[in-house]
Amino acid sequence: MSARTATPEVKTREPRTPEAPPERIPGQPGRLSRYEGVLIGGGAVLLFIAIWQYIAFRRLMPELFLPGPTDIGAAFGAYIAKGQIWNDIWVSGQELVLGFLLAILIGLPLGMAMGWYRRVSMALDPFVTFFNAIPRVSLTPLLIIWFGIGINSKLAVVFLGAVFAILINSAVGVRNLDPALIKAARSFGASDLQLFRTIVLPGSVPNILAGFRLGLAHALTGVVVAELIAAQAGIGLMMATAGATFQTSRVFVGLVIIAVTGVLITYAFSRVERRFQTWKPTPS
Repeated sequence: MSARTATPEVKTREPRTPEAPPERIPGQPGRLSRYEGVLIGGGAVLLFIAIWQYIAFRRLMPELFLPGPTDIGAAFGAYIAKGQIWNDIWVSGQELVLGFLLAILIGLPLGMAMGWYRRVSMALDPFVTFFNAIPRVSLTPLLIIWFGIGINSKLAVVFLGAVFAILINSAVGVRNLDPALIKAARSFGASDLQLFRTIVLPGSVPNILAGFRLGLAHALTGVVVAELIAAQAGIGLMMATAGATFQTSRVFVGLVIIAVTGVLITYAFSRVERRFQTWKPTPS
């Protein structure tokens, strides 16, 4: 008797057809949309530097008037090799940081008080309007007479340049708060301190940071102008000395240092503003 062996049935799978990628809806952000700003901005900067370098390489304009990026890089390397850069950055950075912090410590609470208390605004508004209309640069010689050519006169110039932008923007932020939120908090018996902590300060964050960015630009201008007029060290003094000796590349080195500092601090303020944008209270 022969045993029959059953052969197992082999199941064949049908080949899977690759799934078509999801169709992109017109107007919907693509994969690179997240980096679109960086790519476009970075590309524009690189194109500008390339055109600038081409003009300098072909000497379409004399180096005295327009040095190229490579010329500025060489001057920057020489500036570092001499070792003077670190003392200049320390002096100018100290003037910028201390003067700007002093402007925040005085301008922020005064601005919020002017925006919240009507009588405080009525008392201080004439002084703010008067001093804000005066170009702070024109006060530099007077401040040097009062405080000398040391750091105190530079702190005064930086402070006056930044404080009014911070003060005015803080006051505007408080005045633009939603009255419905304030009335609702008042109806629950909230005190002024509780209102400031839960509604006034969070709701004014965008305006406050905008004032910080504007004040920073004025503060950087104040540092350079004050050091151009009278100083013992600093980036502005280096630029003044280089300009007097027709070292245009070194002047551009100072400009680049100031500009990069402003860009980095402004970028930090923008990140903080985006971080606290959701903190702003909205009526339900």
